[in-house]
Amino acid sequence: MTLLSKNARVAGLIYLVGSLVAVVRLIYIPDTLIVSDNATATVNNITTHELLFRFGILSQLVTGALWIFVTLALYRLFKAVNQGLAVLMVILGSLMVTPIFFMNSVNDAAALLFARGGEFLSTFDKPQRDAFAMLFLRLHHYGDLANEIFWGLWLLPFGLLVYRSRFLPRILGAWLMIACFAYLALSVSGFLFPAYEDKVINYTEPVLIAEVAIMLWLIIMGAKEERLAAAS
Repeated sequence: MTLLSKNARVAGLIYLVGSLVAVVRLIYIPDTLIVSDNATATVNNITTHELLFRFGILSQLVTGALWIFVTLALYRLFKAVNQGLAVLMVILGSLMVTPIFFMNSVNDAAALLFARGGEFLSTFDKPQRDAFAMLFLRLHHYGDLANEIFWGLWLLPFGLLVYRSRFLPRILGAWLMIACFAYLALSVSGFLFPAYEDKVINYTEPVLIAEVAIMLWLIIMGAKEERLAAAS
């Protein structure tokens, strides 16, 4: 195994781990515990499965930390292709994304505090506490929508690097760049046209699996050293 291929597999593995951890709070927790437009049912789910909800908060913190290492591993892989694009990829993919992950964990912590109640919250009755808990969960969702801008933008320099690298298939680079605009569409629809957000998700899903494709390619296939040599 060449050094280039080893770097590709390491980057792909960290990418995969970071994505799997992210799925816990981004997909599993909302599908399992959060009931749309029903604060009481949502709070009951959170208090009944409090450990799971707390694990979701932890997974979000771990995701934010891991994404720094994901982009740094990809930087090491692509810096010889174009250092400027590689730096931009790190900035958009971790330095902008990670703080929002951490701030969103505070929204979840606030939702949990209202869900559990306590002496210092005794001035609020339960329906009010439930409403506040749902409010912070909604703020979390809007935090995710804001983060989707950077989840998309970082794919543009990433896709360009893949496309120019010659040691990875160009189709993956093009696919990633298209996924950039799919994430931007998700963010814009969530803020401007929330009623159509689910429809946009359904339309963009085939494009968004570009990230699954690239991480699996990096892990399984690695990188072709001879293509890089030929390009130079």
